[in-house]
Amino acid sequence: MNTSQARETGKRILEHLETRHVEVAYTLLAPILAGRTPFRLLDVIGSEAGQGGLEPVNVFLEAIAARKTMGGWVVIASALGAQLSRDLPGAFERCRNYVVAAEIWYATDILGERVPGPALVTDFDRALAHLEAWRRDTNGWVRRTVGVAVHFWAKRSRGAVEFSTRAGRLLTLLEPMFEDGDMEAVKGIGWGLKTLGRHYPELLAEWLKRQLARPHRALMSRKAMTYLSPALRAQVTGKGS
Repeated sequence: MNTSQARETGKRILEHLETRHVEVAYTLLAPILAGRTPFRLLDVIGSEAGQGGLEPVNVFLEAIAARKTMGGWVVIASALGAQLSRDLPGAFERCRNYVVAAEIWYATDILGERVPGPALVTDFDRALAHLEAWRRDTNGWVRRTVGVAVHFWAKRSRGAVEFSTRAGRLLTLLEPMFEDGDMEAVKGIGWGLKTLGRHYPELLAEWLKRQLARPHRALMSRKAMTYLSPALRAQVTGKGS
């Protein structure tokens, strides 16, 4: 399968969804999910299918989620990403529900990089408001997703100076999570901090100096300092380089 074929498959799926033939639509997708289809092609299929009406598409996504295939989460996430411009609150809610239902790291990361992450890039303030609620979520996988979304934003920012204020706001978002004790959540939060440190090292170093006195998992601080220079690490820890 190539990109053109994936796009055509997504459009055919959408045609069936528009006539409420969800099971027929899934028969087109099932063999693709059973094979070793690259994520980039699954993204194309999901994005095309996600252009349809919210109700039939969301019924289709529920059918995919029930099978819990790795590739299925990619299609779901890309379809939800296509809904962000029309229904950002709903896409966030559905994303959260799928993260909880999946209960596995790869689904969490797939969803985080395709729904809240891109939302931070295109609609920062509204996305941030939703993530502020997620950081208090009782589910550790949902809290992990916050870190994944921050990672995605930081990667896309490429350290542009004009986005420094937003980077600072994301550090403020993550500050209450620095003490999180759930290991899976820590990995996601640490990933977000690590990528912020790659693109905004001075900003992260200044922030980390204030955090290290608080209780935290050692993994959190190690991941956060991954890309800091020896000089910045010394500045953070108070130890010579």
